[in-house]
Amino acid sequence: MANTKSMGRDLNAGSVPKVLIAFAAPLFLSNFLQAVYSMVDMVVVGKYVGTNGLSSVAIGSEVLHFLTFIAMGFANAGQVIIAQYTGAGQKDRIKRLIGTMFTFLGICAIVMTVAAIFLCENIMSWLNTPDLARDGARSYIMTCAVGLLFIYGYNMVSAVLRGMGDSKHPFMFIGIAAVINLVLDLLFVGVFDMKAFGAALATVMGQGVSFVCSLVLLYLKREHFGFDFKLKSFGIHRDTFVPLIGLGIPMAIQSAAVNVSMLFVNSWVNACGLEVSAVTGVGAKFSSVSNIFGQAFNAAGAAMVGQALGAQKYDRVPKIVLAVFLVNFSIAVIFSSVVLIFPQQVFGIFIKAEEVLTMQIAMEYVPITVLCFTSMAFRSCMFCLISGSGNSKLNFAVAIFDGIVARIGISYLLGHALGMSYMGFWLGGELAGFVPFIIGGIYLISGRWKKRSALVAEEN
Repeated sequence: MANTKSMGRDLNAGSVPKVLIAFAAPLFLSNFLQAVYSMVDMVVVGKYVGTNGLSSVAIGSEVLHFLTFIAMGFANAGQVIIAQYTGAGQKDRIKRLIGTMFTFLGICAIVMTVAAIFLCENIMSWLNTPDLARDGARSYIMTCAVGLLFIYGYNMVSAVLRGMGDSKHPFMFIGIAAVINLVLDLLFVGVFDMKAFGAALATVMGQGVSFVCSLVLLYLKREHFGFDFKLKSFGIHRDTFVPLIGLGIPMAIQSAAVNVSMLFVNSWVNACGLEVSAVTGVGAKFSSVSNIFGQAFNAAGAAMVGQALGAQKYDRVPKIVLAVFLVNFSIAVIFSSVVLIFPQQVFGIFIKAEEVLTMQIAMEYVPITVLCFTSMAFRSCMFCLISGSGNSKLNFAVAIFDGIVARIGISYLLGHALGMSYMGFWLGGELAGFVPFIIGGIYLISGRWKKRSALVAEEN
C-alpha cells in the first residue's frame, strides 16, 4: 500500500467516536461558518431592508442552492471515491480523478451560469415570487449565478482534501469567505444601501477569495496529491470518469430532486403572501443550522466508511453509523430546547419588532423547526452509510422517494387536500426528511454495503 499518511489521514486507526469527532470538528466549523455567512445576508437585509428584503434573499438563496446540485453531487461522489482510493493506496487513480473532476465540473459550472442568467425571469415566475420582492430576487439570482464557478471550484478542492483525510484546510478557506462576506454585507447593505444586490455581491466575493486560496494550497502541496497542474493532467480520464459518473449522477439527482421538490413546495408557500415567504426563508436558515452538524458528521462518516470499506474493515461501519446518530441526536435536542424556550428571541434575530404579522406567523413555525432538527439526526447517519459505500442505485432511490414522492406528495396532501395551507406545506417538507432513515436502516441491516468495496478493485 502507498504511504497513506503522506496523502492525508488514515481514518481506520483508533476509536471510532474519537476519530469521527476529531475529523468532523473542522468540517462542522466549516459548515458553521458557511451557514453564518449565509445567515448574515438574511440578518443584515432583514434589519436594514425589512420583510421585502427577507423574501428576496430567501427566494434567491433557494435558486442558488438549486444551481449547485451538480457541484454537490459530483463533489460528494469524488470524495467517496478518493477516500476508497486512499484506503486502498491507489495514488495514481487519485491524480487522474482530480483532473477529471476539475475538467468536468468546470464545464458544468459554465453551463449552469448561462442557464441561470437566461432563465431568471421564468424561474421567478414559477416560484410565485411576490411582486414587492421580485426586483431584489432578480438581482440576487443574477449576481450569484456569475459566481457559480467559485462555488463549484471550492467544492471540488474540498472534496479532494476531505477524501484524503484533510478537513482542516476547508475550514480555513470557508472562514476566510465568512469574514469577507460579513464585512462586505455590512458595508454594501448597511452603509451603501445596496439591498439584496449588495448581499449577493458580498457572498460572491467571499466565495471567490475562498476558492483562490484553496486552489493555491492544492498547487503548493501538489506532490502530496500527485496532481501537478500541467495541461496534460486535465481532461476526462475514462478509468476515473466512469466511477465518478456512476456515483455522481445518482448523488446529483438526489440533490436536484430534493432542491426541485423544495422549490416546488415553496412556490406554493410563496403564493400564501409576502410574510409567509419571509418566514419560510428564515426557517430555511434554521434548517441550514441543523445541516451544519448533519452534513459535517455525514461527510466525516462517509469518508470513514469509504476508507473502512477500501481496507475491508467491515466491523467499523455499524459503529460509525451509530456514532453519527448519537452525536447528531444530542445536538438536535439542545437546539430544539433553545427554540422552544426562546422563540421570540430566536426569530427576532431576523425580523423587525414592528413587523407584528410576520412575527405571529413565525411563532407558528416553531414546531416545524423542532421537527427539522430531529429529522436531521435520523437521516444524516444513514446518508453517511449510503454515500460512503458508493451505492449509486440506493442514492437514486432516496432521491426519488425523499425528493419527489414524499416531499411533494405529503405537502400536497396536507396543504391542499386537507386545507392546512402553508402549515401543511411546511410539515410535508420536514416529514419527508425521515425517508432516508427508513431506506438506509433497511440497507444497514441487510449487510449489502459490504460488497461496495469493489469501487477500488486493484488495476490489472
